[in-house]
Amino acid sequence: MVDVTEKEMDNPTFRSDTVLSDVHLHCPSKRHLMVRLNAVGQPVFLSYFKLLWNTDDSASEKHVGEAAAEREHQGRSGDELCDKDRNLKKENEFSREGIKALLDDDGDLEVVRRPQSASDLGAEYLLRHKVHPVILMKGKEDAFEDEEKECTCDFVKIEHTMATPLEDVGKQVWRAAFLLADYILFKQDMFRCSSVLELGGGTGIASIIMGTVAKRVYCTDVGEDLLAMCEQNVALNKHLMERGRGEVKVKELDWLKDEFCTDPEAPYSWSEDEIADVHDHCTVIMAADVFYDDDLTDALFRTLHRITHNLRNSCTVYLALEKRLNFTLRHMDVTCEAYSHFRNTLNDLENLQDRKIKYTAEPIKPDFCQFLIYERIEQL
Repeated sequence: MVDVTEKEMDNPTFRSDTVLSDVHLHCPSKRHLMVRLNAVGQPVFLSYFKLLWNTDDSASEKHVGEAAAEREHQGRSGDELCDKDRNLKKENEFSREGIKALLDDDGDLEVVRRPQSASDLGAEYLLRHKVHPVILMKGKEDAFEDEEKECTCDFVKIEHTMATPLEDVGKQVWRAAFLLADYILFKQDMFRCSSVLELGGGTGIASIIMGTVAKRVYCTDVGEDLLAMCEQNVALNKHLMERGRGEVKVKELDWLKDEFCTDPEAPYSWSEDEIADVHDHCTVIMAADVFYDDDLTDALFRTLHRITHNLRNSCTVYLALEKRLNFTLRHMDVTCEAYSHFRNTLNDLENLQDRKIKYTAEPIKPDFCQFLIYERIEQL
């Protein structure tokens, strides 16, 4: 858990009331453009996530392998080369220019020191390294110069925050959303021309990817600030949805309320026609990384039951999540209480005695092709 203060963007401090998604930790020197402060004063960043459109297994594996190698290289400090690389560079310079290559501007000899072995390092050095993302401020015209040279259809552009209180975690990007997006791209034909509802859409990345193949997607969450960010992300990625003529609508849907918000004064409310469209045509419901609080998990399943009970057609619900392990004093062991509660609630839904509707649950193995660059850990 990290709190990134405005004055010390490159020196995170640890606090217990702030949550940080680790999606960006795998590329610590990756550039992140800070575009603005949101309504509550949180820094908002713009990140480009590369899409690997090639569905050929061998090609995809090659791209993912290259991406992993790139992440490993980016894991080094953005301002320094490791000792090995520096030594190699000096050797090459020496071979080209002789002894002059090793002299500084004053004519002094620059001594290349051998790398320290692990046994020589102090205990403090062996502790977990701090992550120092490279923060770029809005106004630098060449902030994403390299990326802009490539085809824009190869990137998803997402505005997001990096560290928030628990109640604002929807403003961050989470790994399960990437996993769900991968599955959508892997099963494009299955979702083509469908009508989709996403619960807890957050920054909207899964809905945006679904919008490249589906006819209409309703991306829902709560909080005007979050929904505005999500709507901005949909606008940033219209180029991806144009070829499939998909449409993504950002709407408010509060799991703690029994009805859709129809207040015409509310900025993300529902019209009667939109509610009827969901009830008459929705065949897919999806949610990613929304099972972290037991009360919200209960509310989500109540919402699922209420909505599916009113659907005209049968519906498939896709739930993607990361099983997060924590040591608890209550059990004196490593457990995942949020995941356990999710599974228990899912079992209750399967066992629900309802004359009109029946639920069945099936696991999906996450061994399908990877289309986005992230670490697909076994807890997904």
